[in-house]
Amino acid sequence: MTTAPGRRSSTFTRLLRHGFTDPSAAEQLLDLDALASVRSDPVLLEALGATADPDLALRGLVRIVEAGEEGERQVLLDTLVSAKPLRDRLLGVLGASEALGDHLARHPRDWQALVTYESVDLHPGVAEFEQGLADAVDPDSLRVAYRRCLLTLAARDVCGTTDLAQTAAELADLATATLRAALAIARTAAPEDAAQCRLAVVAMGKCGGRELNYISDVDVIFVGEARDGVDETKAMQAATRLAAHMMRICSDTTVEGTIWEVDANLRPEGRNGPLVRTLSSHLAYYQRWAKTWEFQALLKARAVAGDPELGAEYVEAVSPLVWGAADRENFVPDVQKMRRRVVDNIPADRIERELKLGPGGLRDVEFAVQLLQLVHGRSDASLHSGSTLEALRALAEGGYVGRADAAQLDEAYRFLRSMEHRIQLYRLRRTHLVPEDEADLRRLGRSLGMRTDPVAELNKAWKRHASVVRRLHEKIFYRPLLDAVAQLAPGESRLSAKAAAIRLEALGYADPAAALRHLEALSSGVTRKAAIQRTLLPVLLGWFADSADPDAGLLGFRKVSDALGKTPWYLRLLRDEGAAAENLARVLSAGRLAPDLLLRAPEAVAILGDPEGLTPRTREHLEQEVLAAVGRAGDAESAVAVVRGVRRRELFRTTAADLIGSYGTEDSPAEQDHGALVDRVGSAVTDLNAATIAGALRAAVRERWGDTLPTRFAVIGMGRFGGHELSYGSDADVLFVHRPREGVSDEEAGRAANAVVSEMRRLLQLPTADPPLLIDADLRPEGRTGPMVRTLKSYEAYYRRWSLVWESQALLRAEHMAGDEELGRAFVELVDPLRYPMEGLGEDAVREIRRLKARMESERMPRGADPTLHAKLGRGGLSDVEWTVQLLQMQHGWAEPGLRTTRTREALAAACAADLIPAEDAQTLDEAWVLAARVRNAVMLVRGRPGDTFPSDPRELAAVGRYLGYEPGHVGDMLDDYRRTTRRARAVVEERFYGAAG
Repeated sequence: MTTAPGRRSSTFTRLLRHGFTDPSAAEQLLDLDALASVRSDPVLLEALGATADPDLALRGLVRIVEAGEEGERQVLLDTLVSAKPLRDRLLGVLGASEALGDHLARHPRDWQALVTYESVDLHPGVAEFEQGLADAVDPDSLRVAYRRCLLTLAARDVCGTTDLAQTAAELADLATATLRAALAIARTAAPEDAAQCRLAVVAMGKCGGRELNYISDVDVIFVGEARDGVDETKAMQAATRLAAHMMRICSDTTVEGTIWEVDANLRPEGRNGPLVRTLSSHLAYYQRWAKTWEFQALLKARAVAGDPELGAEYVEAVSPLVWGAADRENFVPDVQKMRRRVVDNIPADRIERELKLGPGGLRDVEFAVQLLQLVHGRSDASLHSGSTLEALRALAEGGYVGRADAAQLDEAYRFLRSMEHRIQLYRLRRTHLVPEDEADLRRLGRSLGMRTDPVAELNKAWKRHASVVRRLHEKIFYRPLLDAVAQLAPGESRLSAKAAAIRLEALGYADPAAALRHLEALSSGVTRKAAIQRTLLPVLLGWFADSADPDAGLLGFRKVSDALGKTPWYLRLLRDEGAAAENLARVLSAGRLAPDLLLRAPEAVAILGDPEGLTPRTREHLEQEVLAAVGRAGDAESAVAVVRGVRRRELFRTTAADLIGSYGTEDSPAEQDHGALVDRVGSAVTDLNAATIAGALRAAVRERWGDTLPTRFAVIGMGRFGGHELSYGSDADVLFVHRPREGVSDEEAGRAANAVVSEMRRLLQLPTADPPLLIDADLRPEGRTGPMVRTLKSYEAYYRRWSLVWESQALLRAEHMAGDEELGRAFVELVDPLRYPMEGLGEDAVREIRRLKARMESERMPRGADPTLHAKLGRGGLSDVEWTVQLLQMQHGWAEPGLRTTRTREALAAACAADLIPAEDAQTLDEAWVLAARVRNAVMLVRGRPGDTFPSDPRELAAVGRYLGYEPGHVGDMLDDYRRTTRRARAVVEERFYGAAG
């Protein structure tokens, strides 16, 4: 064909119109002699244009024609243009699968397998596939026969003769026939082994469920028994050789490629266990050692090859174990663990293209269906199906899943599986990634019937279906629970109260009857409030179930809803502010402290919907608010009531931020820098307590003296308060200092200062709904026997004459917190020479500090406490690290400005920077201190009261574990890790604190 320069030929234009992306190359192919007899046939061009990739289909056709014998070429071409079934099938396959095009180029006569169009050919079963593989006598001929069968199967698929479920079932049937053929080849190669044993092959996974992909590992389990008169050990060895040979026949790569991997890793003990076991050995393992996920896998077990009686015995024997798995002791924590999406191992650049494991992927549907089968299948045999789609249909018919939800999931699952099939069919490679290349996306879209704008249509449909799965895969657990109690849809099958309780129990609710009562109270009725609750609760219930105490989460939500249900903004906040509902669920189900704080003033829930709501307020901001509130109040008690209300609200803000940062949310992963979490809590609670004390001080002064106290007065923070390291349950350690104003006698000033202290402490401990703030002044000179308040001169005289080394050590934490700033600075300047003595500490002082520490370890540890698990006084705990750091500060603070800080971690970092402690030792101490501090915070958050040891209650211990980042069922790992971390820290303390001075 010659065309004038600059003008396109009519063929070029027609090719373009028929969907060719490279018309010039296609035109050249059509000009080849091999296609001379059909190049102008409009039927051929139209059929090519109907394929997923016309360019690929044409290239494949040319390769087949050129590879064929001279006489056979014309037969193919004549049949192609005269027989529509062949034309559609052959070109459809060539346009969708480069790999099958390669096969046909190597075996050009195999196109004839597509000519037959009988009814039996439309839906073949295992017997027909076995017939197709009957002539295979070695691995190569098996591969060729397998590809020939796969060719006919793919042709039915791309032409729409079979739907997704039928195609997946045929692929499983072809795999069954292939396993039988491979086992026959293995037996023929080793007749002595075959004579010694009975061997059954049980399909698992998608093959067992008759829902296989084009390219997927075929999961199997082997069961063997000795034949009569044969020693069992020898029989098992023979069965193992046969099984291993069968696997190699399918998995090895030869000149004809490979079929697929046969994976036996689902067997008892996985790769570490024997490849073949007897039936009794399998049962012994499952009854004693198996985990929940293994019973979930056995749900799809189906005998497919080898000894049919033995295979049937195996399936029958394990069936009761599968359907009784929900009664197992660890079922709930195992389910919680399995329900958590495992996407950590997917590279970030792939997660959005993952059809199987990504958010809204195939795994979400499959897992949800399997879990509901395990929960309800023990009492309903209609759910005993290995097929995801069949089981989903049965769940809907039984009322276990809403019909509308099931229909949407069915449609989404079929679409996503069809995408997966077409992606794998192209090169017959095992992949679940949606391609990025435009040409690949175009072929994929066209293969699914999208012709106008295939790429855009495909992406739109894919995202829509993935969104449906993301939205529904959790809700299908919970929506039927609401239907069971709300009963708003007459005529629809719904869960019975018993089935609803069973499901709640399986999802981690310890008191399902109470949970159902809460759900009924929240969602029943036809009010707008109930309607919104029915929308919110399916998601909230999932988040509650993801915690260590789902019951507490649901109860807390009911209490908050009861308190705020008539407030128009509350439900609107949870419905419309994406993060608010999840944040609330995390906070309510993580322990007692945060819900207690919230329920005393439920309107604080608004904090959870504000993008800046979880950011701690600065001390300046807090003091401004507190002092303004005191100024407006009528008397001291009402003033401090407002101040304590502010403290409660800010404590809730801090606990909420800590919990959400520790747990993470769906959109924001958990904070990995645990030191930063501890520092934020310590700083926030310190600033909050300092502002509270400032407010109480102002209120006490105004009540009796107006704006001016007869003496200047300052509050000095000590201990964790001065170190900005307060935990939620810490008292505020302080010293009180005053300086009489000009013209005021020492006696009058002293009386005023003592009166202010007494009134402040009374006001901050008044019994109210808000948590008290306890002020502890026991670190003052002479301790409890000494005066509560001293003048600056009195402190100076005492420290100059009587100060002990422990008092100098305690002063390392001294920092002005409230009251007169100038006086506070003067106090700090006064004590600097004591805490950072020139030339450091003498040997006697170092010995005294070590003696005090040793005495404290032996005397102050509570009786019966485990010293390896006590966060404050135990081995490698807070005290160990702090005394080690403080010794370095007192020895070297005079020369190293970085050590002059009240904060432990800052001082430790400065000591490391100054080469006073090796970096490895500093890191060991820092990790132990942060971990111990987090344990104390966790105990307070979980139990609602302070504690220095891990809780003994299993549910509370699990909640501490979740806060610390451990999955359900791993509290043992948590305790082991704590002991390991603190043991290493103690070794550093032994060397650095109790070692040589200097």
